[in-house]
Amino acid sequence: MTSGSGARPLPRPPAKGPVTLAALGMVVLYIWALRRTDVSPVDFFWGIPDMADLFRRMWPPVWSYIPEMVGPLLETVQIAILGTTLGAVAAAPISVLAARNVSRVRAVYLVARTVLNVIRTLPDLLLAAVFAIAVGIGALPGVMALAVFSFGIIAKLTSETVEAIDPGPLEALQATGANRSLMVHYAVVPQVLPQFVAYCLYVFEINIRVATVLGLVGAGGIGMWLYRDINLLRYKYAAAIILAVFLVVVIIDAVSTRLRERLI
Repeated sequence: MTSGSGARPLPRPPAKGPVTLAALGMVVLYIWALRRTDVSPVDFFWGIPDMADLFRRMWPPVWSYIPEMVGPLLETVQIAILGTTLGAVAAAPISVLAARNVSRVRAVYLVARTVLNVIRTLPDLLLAAVFAIAVGIGALPGVMALAVFSFGIIAKLTSETVEAIDPGPLEALQATGANRSLMVHYAVVPQVLPQFVAYCLYVFEINIRVATVLGLVGAGGIGMWLYRDINLLRYKYAAAIILAVFLVVVIIDAVSTRLRERLI
């Protein structure tokens, strides 16, 4: 129903049939997943006493263990720093090639996009396990895994930022006959650099947590200590490691968030 010649018609309500069908499909999908994985809320509630017993055995943590963890904790931070830096350096050029408005050669654009899509499908734990087999247990496979992981995320986010830049400077430089490298240097980099640095800091936050988990598959850092203490049933020592990692992550997240707020 409309009122007046310039009034727009009221939006038509969505059809109930497709919505109901989609809801039923989701319910069937969840039921199927629960049955195939044997996940039961009853089992979860039956396991609460065991979880409570585990927490009781982890408390109080062995605080005297913390000085021994300084070295592995620093190694975890160093793995995250190196992995993020290497990934960011590799992501900078390909993020430009993967941007439709800058990469004029369609074949190059498609190859760059395909590389990013393939890399982002590889789980970080799988990468760390493969690199640990290839180069041995230690910090190196962790750095390599985080470099690949960081490369995929930073390049993807940066390429989307490049595609959203103001086209005016690009068109002005193109009109003056500037080559592609000059256009990127003077028109793309100034607009994208703050976001690029913010993405690097964001990925570094993630990598601090990921680096801890990668240690469980032999990729160095504090995660290897945590895995060892859990296997040896030294739960009070494991609790000290968990609390120390939590404190480090909170501090780094707070500093990184403040820096990103200043940049954006």
